Amino acid sequence: MKSYTKELWFNTPERMSFINITPEIRAGLAESGIKEGLCLVNAMHITASVFINDDESGLHADYKEWLEKLAPHDPKLYRHNRTGEDNGDAHHKRQIMGREVVIAVTDGQLHFGPWEQIFYGEFDGRRRKRVLLKIIGE
Repeated sequence: MKSYTKELWFNTPERMSFINITPEIRAGLAESGIKEGLCLVNAMHITASVFINDDESGLHADYKEWLEKLAPHDPKLYRHNRTGEDNGDAHHKRQIMGREVVIAVTDGQLHFGPWEQIFYGEFDGRRRKRVLLKIIGE
């Protein structure tokens, strides 16, 4: 069995944003040479997310609006912010959107359903954060 590891780095200018990272994941898969196996994509920060969905701007706008209703960015609302932080909302948003995804690798390709793409979700941007790509297989 082979193993491939790569870190991707992001620094978004906005507090909340979604980035389609499917091309970077496909490039990593090609670099790995793995044809059959599993691909893990993991946000390595507690205020960021990795998720799979459609690359459609209306959906992404809806996500931002929905997440802001569920966990508004209001530093007065969160006990976590008593530590000097202002990102209590970002922790909640990450919890909802998820930490990681695992995609099957078949014949050297990501084995997606229709319209599926991989996204990095940022909820406390304006600083450097990383995503782990780990692929195992043959």
